[in-house]
Amino acid sequence: MLETVELETAPHPTATIIWLHGLGADGHDFEPIVPDLARPGERALRFIFPHAPVRPVTLNGGMPMRAWYDIVGIDRSARQDEVGVRASHEAICALIRRENERGIASDRIVLAGFSQGGAMALFTGLRYPEKLAGLMGLSCYMVLAPTLDAERHPANQETPILMAHGSEDPVVDASLGEETCQMIHERKYPVQWLTYPMPHAVNPEEIAAIAQWLRTVLP
Repeated sequence: MLETVELETAPHPTATIIWLHGLGADGHDFEPIVPDLARPGERALRFIFPHAPVRPVTLNGGMPMRAWYDIVGIDRSARQDEVGVRASHEAICALIRRENERGIASDRIVLAGFSQGGAMALFTGLRYPEKLAGLMGLSCYMVLAPTLDAERHPANQETPILMAHGSEDPVVDASLGEETCQMIHERKYPVQWLTYPMPHAVNPEEIAAIAQWLRTVLP
């Protein structure tokens, strides 16, 4: 089981957000924005921020860091670490099942992530065999795209998907996010696309939009 940071906005949570960090960060990365996503006393939510395993990352000269999978390069032609992606997929599925054991049904769980974590949120959520409350991919792209049609599960065909990206992102070009959104849209998923004039980051306007979206998918 992955090590995690957990925050509950009130006792006896009735829903869970599993939020996956980006390359080189850790589970504490988005912990500070929780008060902006759920007002005090608004509702009882559990936020789970897992730590990705530490592994060498080719893109960064083989330096070990927290990563959901190895990255050779962020472009359409770069080799992808299928073994790493699938191992992280299984670890994320285990977190969902643990929430089920703690009394949170799958349809009360949102799977979210930023950058590499967003890629894993989409990869896992589109394949998950039970209905989830929502999927969110921020500043991300589609990993192992050629496998989607054979592996996607109908359980989440109607699951709301939120994608957002910075138009000035120098790390994951916004075109990769747009292509991912289009790929999802063409397969008739209910996907929403937001863009902001910012780099590879989140900003207050985006956080406010996420908070409103969470109120919609986790009423």
